[in-house]
Amino acid sequence: MTDGPTTDPASPPPPVGKTGTDAHFGEAGTDAHLGEAGTDALAGLDERLRAAAELVQADRHADIGSDHAALPLALLRSGRARHAVIVEKTGGPLAVARTAVQQAGLQDRATLHLGDGLAPLGPQDLHSVSLTGMGARTMLGILGRGRAGGRVPGALVLQPNDDPGLLRGWAQEHGYWLVTERLARGFWRYPVLRLERHAGPDPAYADLPADAARRYGPHLLRARDALLQQELSTQLTRLEALARHGRPQVLHDLNVVRAALAVIG
Repeated sequence: MTDGPTTDPASPPPPVGKTGTDAHFGEAGTDAHLGEAGTDALAGLDERLRAAAELVQADRHADIGSDHAALPLALLRSGRARHAVIVEKTGGPLAVARTAVQQAGLQDRATLHLGDGLAPLGPQDLHSVSLTGMGARTMLGILGRGRAGGRVPGALVLQPNDDPGLLRGWAQEHGYWLVTERLARGFWRYPVLRLERHAGPDPAYADLPADAARRYGPHLLRARDALLQQELSTQLTRLEALARHGRPQVLHDLNVVRAALAVIG
């Protein structure tokens, strides 16, 4: 079921540089050309949603499970998306999102769908999709069903509430490179990932211990991210206390943490 206006088919996504990062998403993961107005439009978002918004720049962008439409509306106001597609699984959240769009006066730039994940979207309909505030396994289910229908676009912004290593592994297996990532403060330390479709192995993982890079993030490790260092220190203390019991999984996890700390130095 569809609610709201439709627009002409989107133009092809902009090309991406050979390194797996484009001019929009360098190390900082932000867009200097948007200026103060674009930055101010994100001011009402919490840190995790703001981090996700800063990794979006698209003609047509879809947000799945939008929760009051806060992220897509911020993308429209900031100029990070020209048109937003909002998908909700049930009628109540869809009605809330519709009201928010109407109150913002952005009905002509938003399309709302009732449906499960990427199912309401047409193949090649979008430049990018965001999934935020969900478990990683829920995201994997949405992406898996979307791939079966040819509905996963070339760029994904993912903010899982747990286990980002599952999503990094999915990306490696399905032809996506992790072009940038960050950690955002909140109730937890929230990982935010931008994936882009590319051929060949992802160079972000080159010369890094595989398990540590997949679990904690190759870009975060190379950047010696301060929040990641705090996380690793906490995990090291916890796992060293448990290691005396000799459980294999604990010992494995401890080795992964130590490998990550060796990269950070």
